[in-house]
Amino acid sequence: MKPSFARVFLLSPARIGGRRSDLLLRESASFDTAVRLREGAATVGEVYTFISGLYFRGKAAYAEAFANAPAGIPRALVIVPGLGLVRLDAVLDHDRLKTIGSVPIEEDNEAYRVPLLRDASLLSAQAGSDCRYVLLGSIATEKYVRPLLSVFGDRLLFPSDFVGRGDMSRGGLMLRSASAGDELSYIAVQGAARRGRRVPKLDP
Repeated sequence: MKPSFARVFLLSPARIGGRRSDLLLRESASFDTAVRLREGAATVGEVYTFISGLYFRGKAAYAEAFANAPAGIPRALVIVPGLGLVRLDAVLDHDRLKTIGSVPIEEDNEAYRVPLLRDASLLSAQAGSDCRYVLLGSIATEKYVRPLLSVFGDRLLFPSDFVGRGDMSRGGLMLRSASAGDELSYIAVQGAARRGRRVPKLDP
């Protein structure tokens, strides 16, 4: 059963600079996503899914399955370094993705922090005080949590089943939950234990 409260999902980004992002940015790449990226027609969702695979695909599918945002508010927004909070269907081009990859995701980096705080504050004002924000990403690191907590406070939540899981396990868990229509339980980030013993791997 879906929780009754309004919520917006906040998705952590894929890492730019690994093998798959290098493949995507290769000028000679001829597969569809790379061609559309060069044409400025690829979306944030499909680019990050290509780069991150199971993990980001799980986040996007989960946000789609359990959307319950206030009227006029996107169901999900992606934390994009240098840009702030961006819709999944926003388009990217080759140069923009390279620029995103050049922005370190660090708390003390203003190029990352300032746009994120700007968009989080605007979202909070537009969505209203009753809306909650569910972080689908790394909950054990402060680089996402601290800036978001400074705006949303106890309205920032995360799935309690994320504790003790790595990226791929969280991605698989979200895909299974979305497919089964079984939404995970959420707890407030503020004051929560965000690290724990590694949980057993998901069954195949």
